[in-house]
Amino acid sequence: MKNNSQKIQLFFSAILFILLCVAFVFLYWEINSNNQKAEQGAIDFQTEMNRRNEITSLDNSLQDNEKNSAILATHFAKSSDVVPFLDTLEKLAPLAGAKAEIDSVDNGVATPGLIVGLRVSGGFTNVYKFLQLLENSPYEINFISMDMHTTTVNMPVESTTTPSKGASVKPKAVKSQNWEAIFKIQLLSFTP
Repeated sequence: MKNNSQKIQLFFSAILFILLCVAFVFLYWEINSNNQKAEQGAIDFQTEMNRRNEITSLDNSLQDNEKNSAILATHFAKSSDVVPFLDTLEKLAPLAGAKAEIDSVDNGVATPGLIVGLRVSGGFTNVYKFLQLLENSPYEINFISMDMHTTTVNMPVESTTTPSKGASVKPKAVKSQNWEAIFKIQLLSFTP
């Protein structure tokens, strides 16, 4: 009986060993399969992250291009945007302490570009500062002609001394120098 019980134990041990070997092989294959799936998942995840980074980078690039195109668009005046350009010219005058008037506007039929006649008046420094602001404006302009001259204005000023009795008081006239410049400029960045 001892032989039978040892044979039965040996038989069950062999069956248990075979079952454990089959379980080991099955689990080994499953682990390898899961490792391959995990590696493929990591590759897919990395690919997706790279794609999202590219999309974010492209989106940022598009936003920068929108800003740059908006800045670039300010350098060009379309035929429908002539009024903002003329307003810009008139707004430069108060910054310089001068007075500006637009005399004429030609839409560039005979010559390319918009041609504007502009009259600026004020002190010499004010007119010169306006000229500098005009040259540094965001628009590409060409000065066709410029006539700058001085004008003398008589300004009456009352006397500060008290006159003697019976004497008539005549106001003194003080001459003031005022400068006037007449510009004829061509807006080269004009798109009709």
